[in-house]
Amino acid sequence: MKTYKAEPFGLGKYLLGESPFYDPRTKCRSFVDIIAGKLYIIEAGGLMKQADFGQKIGAAVPSEKAGSYLVAAADGLYVYDGKEISLNRSLKDIYETYHRSNDAKADPAGRLWFGSMAEGEGIEPSGDLYRNEHGRVALMQPDTIIANGMAWSADRTKFYFADSEYHAVFVYDYDFETGNIANRTELIHIDDGVPDGMCIDSEDNLWIAVWGGRRIEKRSSKTGELLALVEVPAEHVSSCCFFGDNLDELFITTSGNELSGDYDGCLFTCKVDEKGLAPDYAMI
Repeated sequence: MKTYKAEPFGLGKYLLGESPFYDPRTKCRSFVDIIAGKLYIIEAGGLMKQADFGQKIGAAVPSEKAGSYLVAAADGLYVYDGKEISLNRSLKDIYETYHRSNDAKADPAGRLWFGSMAEGEGIEPSGDLYRNEHGRVALMQPDTIIANGMAWSADRTKFYFADSEYHAVFVYDYDFETGNIANRTELIHIDDGVPDGMCIDSEDNLWIAVWGGRRIEKRSSKTGELLALVEVPAEHVSSCCFFGDNLDELFITTSGNELSGDYDGCLFTCKVDEKGLAPDYAMI
């Protein structure tokens, strides 16, 4: 089994790095720091800019308009157009006061899928998985607890979803035309760590960040078989995406919150033998 080693990227450390994306249209990489409430964009020349949302943001997904993002925040969905932040759809009618958005991805049709999770002292873990289409929000999977990584198969018939609290990645039948999902089955179970964010490569293999596991696992989306490992010198690996002209490098986020390791909270990169896919872009 192939084992890769990730290398630190830059000197920055982040409280809770998440939601990495690479947009081939702009050659920009992006990620969020959930706790700091900031979106970071690394331009093609290496310059990093940031947008401060003043609240926790779970994910920022490149939109159909190059250079802009649809952002899943604590109280709503927001658009960042590269300069300004504007509210796209309030979620106060959906979320309890102790819920916030967590991971999010656009599906092949451009619908935004986003999960909620509970936060607060004495609050029991809870959450749901939602789908947004032109401001119409539908509950897709109740009782998810901590909604995390999402991916869709190349033939647009399968949806993959990680619920961290269950230590599992589930597979569903997916209908591209309607955006509906059905027939949930557990595909992967991870005991020594927690499945977090993930991406999918051009051969439909899943690359799953393992929180508390110091690694990314490459898994078959057909059988769940472990195919390769990426070792990351940080305790909590949160997510990954493919980037570069050939989409054959991983861009990896980690958490540094309440940790003191040399690389906890750093960004990482890793050249791999496989090729990834460009992201699906969110409708606004």
